[in-house]
Amino acid sequence: METSLGVFLLSAAGISLTGVMFPGPVTAVTVAKGYSHKHAGASIAVGHAAVEIPLITAIYLGLSHFMDSARVMDIIYVVGGLMLFYLGFRMFRNIGDRPGEIGGLPGSSVVAGIVITGTNSAFYMWWVTLGVALVVGAAKYGLVGLLLFAAVHWLCDLAWLEVLSVSTFKSRNWWTYGVQRVVFRLCALVLIGFGVWFFVSAFV
Repeated sequence: METSLGVFLLSAAGISLTGVMFPGPVTAVTVAKGYSHKHAGASIAVGHAAVEIPLITAIYLGLSHFMDSARVMDIIYVVGGLMLFYLGFRMFRNIGDRPGEIGGLPGSSVVAGIVITGTNSAFYMWWVTLGVALVVGAAKYGLVGLLLFAAVHWLCDLAWLEVLSVSTFKSRNWWTYGVQRVVFRLCALVLIGFGVWFFVSAFV
């Protein structure tokens, strides 16, 4: 039985939310940026889309087979892992001596969204597996279906990342200086941890 476009979009929204809500590098950067900028989540979502929309287009055009190559994925894991480790290390080393200061990340939240998304190997793995299935499903409804899917998926990213940054910004008044430093360091360690994991995954 053929499902309607509306039902497909609802299911796509649920699957998309499970992806964006899974704790990872983007979550860590959104929390770190959200401490100083209330709507950092929206800006990070824009940067995220700058990488994601071209990828969706590439999958639609049939270029997902290129990403299925083990060698290509190994390169993505190595380069992405090293970059995340570097960003996390810089962030850990450059946590400011004054409240609210955080270094090591791009100053612009949009650029941070682009960099963190582009170097996140798990992002590509999600799109090569679940993402391909969703794009193929959306394509059955024509170009309109694909555009609506892309919009719904991005709105899920936007909503969750904005909730994270706004919540962080509004709760910062209850953070002591010590708590702030611990949270920033945990965010940095998340980046370092994923960086090590991705790098090692290319060789095991």
